[in-house]
This record gives sequence, structure tokens and C-alpha cells, in this order.
Amino acid sequence: MTTLAERPNTALLVIDVQNGVVAQAYARDAVVANIGRLLEKARREQVPVVWVRHSDKELTPGGDAWQIVPELVPADGEVLVEKRYRDSFEDTTLEAELAGLGVGRLVVTGAQTDFCVRSTLHGAFTRGYDALLVGDAHTTEDLTAWGAPEPKQVIAHTNLYWSGQRAPGRTAATVVTADVDFAAAPGSTGPAR
Repeated sequence: MTTLAERPNTALLVIDVQNGVVAQAYARDAVVANIGRLLEKARREQVPVVWVRHSDKELTPGGDAWQIVPELVPADGEVLVEKRYRDSFEDTTLEAELAGLGVGRLVVTGAQTDFCVRSTLHGAFTRGYDALLVGDAHTTEDLTAWGAPEPKQVIAHTNLYWSGQRAPGRTAATVVTADVDFAAAPGSTGPAR
């Protein structure tokens, strides 16, 4: 269960699924489709959806690369947080938005696995959130030229790593899209994968 008192709600967090971020991403279409399924389910169950969008020298606000992919469209009233750092909580309105929604449990999706997704998972966990990573709804590009493992291995390792994450009063897990349960009782994350 989350260590955030009076925050029993769950939110779907969609990190940096932008044209320029996922253009060369591993299994891009399958990951975007899984995020789309999660969006449909969250909206149907009236679970808050929170979008995060990154800006930097390659992702200039207003430019095509900066835009969220056309397959995924934020609905009216859904929160959109702008960020400049890998951890979506750093120097953003994310914490205030989640507090306002009474959210203490995050279901995390997006890109890139080895940068913003992993940094945000840790940022959430150290701030007291329960953090559930959707193992088939995050991706990264091929960075083997810079010494990284192949994208498939980065994703698999992150899923394994996060499924074993532990801390007092908080829960972490990795599940697949089909097993996401937004209505899980506080402290429950569903089956590990």
C-alpha cells in the first residue's frame, strides 16, 4: 500500500509517447496499441489518465517531434504535465496534480524504458507511491552503438528489475496489459510477470 495518506486512487501515467521519442522505438506499434487498450480501460473505469510530455533541443515545443503520437489522443480534462528532466516529478506539476486527484498508486507506461520510464518509476517509489510497470507498454530505441544492450533486453531487464523492487509501505510490480487491474485494493498490484 502507498505511504501517501488519504490518497487511495490509481492513475494511468503515460510518459513521453511522442513522435520524436518513439519514432525508432522497439515494437513501437505494439506498445502504442497496448497503451491505447489501457487508455480505453482507464477511461471506461473512470480512472484518471495523466500524460507527460518531454521538451529539449530535439523536442521543441510545438514541433512535430514533440507532439504525442497521433494514435493516442489525450481526452478533454486529462492532465498533461510538461517536463524537461528524465524523472517526471522533477520541476513539474506532476506531484500537485496527483495529490489533487488523490492518487497514491501509478500504473506506468511510455518511453524510453531506460531513461524517463525508469527514472519516473524510481521518482514515484521514493516519493511514497505504489508503482506498477506495464511490461508490454513501454519501449526504448536501439542504443547499442553507445554500449547499451539491445532494446528487447533493456525492456526485459527493466521488467525483471521492477518486479523485484521492494520498500517499506510501498509495492512495486510488473504486469502485462491484459492483467492490469485499476480497481485493485490498495497494496495489491496483481500478478507479477
